[in-house]
Amino acid sequence: MALNDEAVSNSSIGIIVLAAGASTRMGRPKQLLRFEGQSLLRRAAEAALDTSCRPVVVVTGAHAALMRAELNQLAVQIVENPQWANGMSSSIRVGITELRELSEKASAAVITVCDQPFVTSELITRLVETYRTTNASIVAAEYGETLGVPALFSRRLFPELCDLSDTAGAKQIITRYLTEAVPVPLAGGAFDIDTPTDYAKLQRGGIA
Repeated sequence: MALNDEAVSNSSIGIIVLAAGASTRMGRPKQLLRFEGQSLLRRAAEAALDTSCRPVVVVTGAHAALMRAELNQLAVQIVENPQWANGMSSSIRVGITELRELSEKASAAVITVCDQPFVTSELITRLVETYRTTNASIVAAEYGETLGVPALFSRRLFPELCDLSDTAGAKQIITRYLTEAVPVPLAGGAFDIDTPTDYAKLQRGGIA
């Protein structure tokens, strides 16, 4: 059941930053690659903190100690996913579980990753504002003629997010409820960093 308009406008919204992967295609932790003077991980965490979303939960896994050190002195809740090798679904489950423990009344959660360098606090804020205006079950970034993360999911979808398996990401839930999803355009959202070639392109500024 959807929350009424007043409940949505007064409710809290958390944010989950997924940063648990081993970056096997990159050959080194891509979370620590630098862009515009910051690591991708710290950049994503600070973008989250620059919004009204609370709590900010960062899910680590592979290279957990390095990730924790990179987030030093930031007001984020770090939670380690010991099953990170099982795929993104396990990190989403850990993040949602932690969020629900920290904020029992959270009406929604934004799920984001740290390898999309053009995600900003302004984009996350637009997701939140769109949710508060529309009371939609999903508000998702739109790029490359598709919808994807960052995306906001209402509380009623938390159980389905926790039921994802293996490598399935949040995109699967967006696809399942595509007719209910509200898009928010994200220029450059289709670009993410998985390989050294991707990172070299980012450094050259050759992003369309």
